[in-house]
Amino acid sequence: MILKVLGISTSPRIKGNSDLLLREALAGAASAGAQIEYLRIADLNISPCVECNCCYSTGRCRVQDDYQQVLQKMLDADRLIFATPVFFATVCAQAKILIDRGQCLWANKYVLKKPLFENGPRDRRALVIAVGGSKSKKQFDSIRLTLKSYFDALDMKYVANLFVNKVDVRGAIRKHPSALQESFRLGKDLVAIETPPDMPVDVALI
Repeated sequence: MILKVLGISTSPRIKGNSDLLLREALAGAASAGAQIEYLRIADLNISPCVECNCCYSTGRCRVQDDYQQVLQKMLDADRLIFATPVFFATVCAQAKILIDRGQCLWANKYVLKKPLFENGPRDRRALVIAVGGSKSKKQFDSIRLTLKSYFDALDMKYVANLFVNKVDVRGAIRKHPSALQESFRLGKDLVAIETPPDMPVDVALI
């Protein structure tokens, strides 16, 4: 079976550092035989969650915009690569809007207690890529926690992350001694490894 790998770039910058790493990870997934798709959130119209709580009774978001098509792509995917720059020690605004709109997923699972897929759980896995300009090692703590919760609502297993610090200028990641290679490898492993690890593989280039 050919696996579908969706790469979501949340960076507001075109060809920013997290975006370049995402493209490399997708290349790695493709090298392992996956069908890949790249999606840039900044190109889409996705509004913030309005906390109307309609999803508590329907399991669906009532705000109609590009979120619905993104959600369907995430549900169709076997693997997800989520890339974000680090802003104030957490995900960027574009990433947070997408995540917050996932309240409908949380409501479906924990309020309505409905399965996400009619035919039962699937082998779905996720990789996180995050790049921060700060030298702090703690800037990725919030990202770990936020994405762990988000993947839980998506019924995806958090299998690995690539965190890179002290990279800020656009395109500077190209000069990093190992980040691009590690991203390619993790993208390939996301497809090629049959049994997922019990805990996320932590690749922190800090």
